[in-house]
Amino acid sequence: MISSYADMRCVVMSYIRMDMRVVLFLTLLTGMCVADSTGNLALRATVVQSSTYSTDVAQRAVDGNMDSNYNLGSCTCTNAEKKPWWRVDLGKVYRVTRVRITGSVEYSVYINGAQIRIGNSLENNGNNNEVAATVESIPAGVTTTFKFKPINGRYVNIFIPGRNEYLTLCEVEVFADKVE
Repeated sequence: MISSYADMRCVVMSYIRMDMRVVLFLTLLTGMCVADSTGNLALRATVVQSSTYSTDVAQRAVDGNMDSNYNLGSCTCTNAEKKPWWRVDLGKVYRVTRVRITGSVEYSVYINGAQIRIGNSLENNGNNNEVAATVESIPAGVTTTFKFKPINGRYVNIFIPGRNEYLTLCEVEVFADKVE
């Protein structure tokens, strides 16, 4: 409970949108509070992938479970195919600045050479959007952060161009500076 007028400088309101906790700071008196904080935009967002190997559905990469042991059911995997991809829909356009990927202990090679693509187009399943970064390699079971110049986009794709391959992801996290 607010005990005095001076305590009312900022009020923190929380709401849940797509199961994602977002904290907004409202300024009541002085305008001195931070505007917003987004957190992991991909957590429990809508996802799709080019195909599904066995029961390794796309949603496993945004379930919040950072376990990198593929055999424990926390990772997603496509079939072996030419140009496999995985995509998260952030629900609206954000100024994306970094993506964190957790690779599999057993199958980390299945992410090497992948491109992180961000944009607003679904042409070619979103794989024609701007390249933010290329994954040279992710050591087995390691979470790696890819930082890049801000790119405005609603869709974030992980795409392996030009070769026949599985695509295995254990967790994908997406972060932005601010809401556009």
